[in-house]
Amino acid sequence: MTPELRYAYAADLPAIADIYAHHVRHGLASFEVDPPSANEMHARFDAIARAGYPYLVACDGARVLGYAYANHYRTRPAYRYSVEDSIYVAPDATGRGIGKALLVRLIAECEARGYRQMLAVIGDSANAPSIELHRACGFTQVGVLPSIGFKFGRWVDSVLMQRPLGQGERTLP
Repeated sequence: MTPELRYAYAADLPAIADIYAHHVRHGLASFEVDPPSANEMHARFDAIARAGYPYLVACDGARVLGYAYANHYRTRPAYRYSVEDSIYVAPDATGRGIGKALLVRLIAECEARGYRQMLAVIGDSANAPSIELHRACGFTQVGVLPSIGFKFGRWVDSVLMQRPLGQGERTLP
């Protein structure tokens, strides 16, 4: 069954928080070490929605299987046409194409809003599934920040990947 992709609502936040908490506790995709509170997740969601960035969920009926959103890459004005993506899939829903479906839709949503570059900051250079997902969606690796984080008793790299959106740098915004 193909999951439904739609905009996230505040009612989705408990499921989103559960998915994220799993990745915080057990993975290196996020460099947070403690899952954020429900209030913090609401504040983050509200800030992204207020700024006009897309926040999507993949659902199987009422169950949220994964989510993705774009947010500012950096807050300085010169970065206003660049966004950073975040994608998380429920641990029992991986390998089903949900992450790719979310990323493809997220790219389209960001292009429709006039953004020109999308960045992925991937925790752990050994995170082959995320690196390959981004590569399959047109991202190229533009750098590695070696040993930039420390989690689970070891140093962890960040892989930087980038993809042009729409006309990218070929035309002025």
